[in-house]
Amino acid sequence: MIEGRGLGHRYGDVVVVDGVDIRVPPGGTVGLVGPNGSGKTTLLRTLYGSLRPVTGSVEIDGVDVDRVGRKELARQVAVVVQEHSGDLPMRVADLVLLGRLPHQGVSSRPSAADLAVATAALERVGALHLAPREYAGLSGGEKQRVLIARALTQEAEHLLLDEPTNHLDIRYQHEVLDLVAHLPASVVVVLHDLNLAARYCDHLVLLQRGRVVAQGTPDEVLVPEVLEPVYEVGVRRVDLDGEIHLLFRRSPAAHDVRKSA
Repeated sequence: MIEGRGLGHRYGDVVVVDGVDIRVPPGGTVGLVGPNGSGKTTLLRTLYGSLRPVTGSVEIDGVDVDRVGRKELARQVAVVVQEHSGDLPMRVADLVLLGRLPHQGVSSRPSAADLAVATAALERVGALHLAPREYAGLSGGEKQRVLIARALTQEAEHLLLDEPTNHLDIRYQHEVLDLVAHLPASVVVVLHDLNLAARYCDHLVLLQRGRVVAQGTPDEVLVPEVLEPVYEVGVRRVDLDGEIHLLFRRSPAAHDVRKSA
């Protein structure tokens, strides 16, 4: 379980996360949603120890994240971030195998078992055919799937992802999130698409200007009276075949600007 209490962070005088409490239960999928600049990525980075909170603390399985060694943390937590180098000079197969490093000794080489785990991870994200390719030559969507495969190869108990559907077409958006949601791991995922969040997350944390506006199940959070003040856009919710579908309307101000142009 990952638990953050009273988390706060700032860049200079700008507060980007303000008093956030969050709990990610074993096997649960928690979605961080909210407008651009609401603090989603900063909160995620705080949860896996990349950023130290100005206030509050993070515990992973009951231990403060600051007291966990880096290698042990890598065994427990796998991360997929948005910012990644596009020119890594290595083959895809070798890049994915890096996910096994936390489980290896200082001078050990990948074992047959390591190769099997990496191969299975590539297959699960539909990227096994990319194994012999150079990572730098891949498209954005292909790179994203490879990075997710590397995270799966860590076999960590907790998986944190920042916009994992970036660059993916509709098919792979759903396939990747369905895979992530059914992993035997605690998952935290930053998503902009509220319809994807509705389908694949058990619990949502809605942020606005660094604060939690609402949290709960998708059924509780994804309602027009909660979403409209945050996103400043009209929202219509349709419940169809047991699933939530959100439709968005332009604001009257945006409509007037277009008419006068």
